[in-house]
Amino acid sequence: MPSSSAARTCRSSGAGLPADSHGRARDRDGGGDGYECGCDPSPTEGRYDHATVTVLDGNGTELGTVRVAVADTPEKRYTGLSKTESLPADRGMLFTYDSERELTYVMRDMSFGIDIVYVGANGTIKSIHHAPEPPEGEDGEDYRYPGEGQYVLEVNYEWTTRHGVEPGDRVVIEDLGEE
Repeated sequence: MPSSSAARTCRSSGAGLPADSHGRARDRDGGGDGYECGCDPSPTEGRYDHATVTVLDGNGTELGTVRVAVADTPEKRYTGLSKTESLPADRGMLFTYDSERELTYVMRDMSFGIDIVYVGANGTIKSIHHAPEPPEGEDGEDYRYPGEGQYVLEVNYEWTTRHGVEPGDRVVIEDLGEE
């Protein structure tokens, strides 16, 4: 949801490319990724550490991998993917906590659906919610998705279904804390 239509430049590359309302460079090359400057197409570039999350089934077979922005402070966890226009297919957000706890996530200011994956301290997926985009005119605050975990992974809507991810599968987090 752009707050202004004024063009800005890409903050990551400094290349002076036109940018959307969130400061991300727009696609002029028709490649479909939305970013021609080579910067991270995550809505979080430059503001979050990043990690790689791989999901494995009970036999250790890789089901899918995403590069995630890490929301590890109260402010980052509150903001999450709110007011983000879209999420590239191979990206997500990982919310981290000091210990396992009961949590409830909402779809505040979301313009696309996501899967919300609750992960225990031992890396086991405890529950998965398929949270569709809130109806137009609603901010999503009333759409609540409870679960228990030390980590919460948000990926594109139905990503878990497309990759065969289920409760009981295991999450491996690599490069936690990298920019």
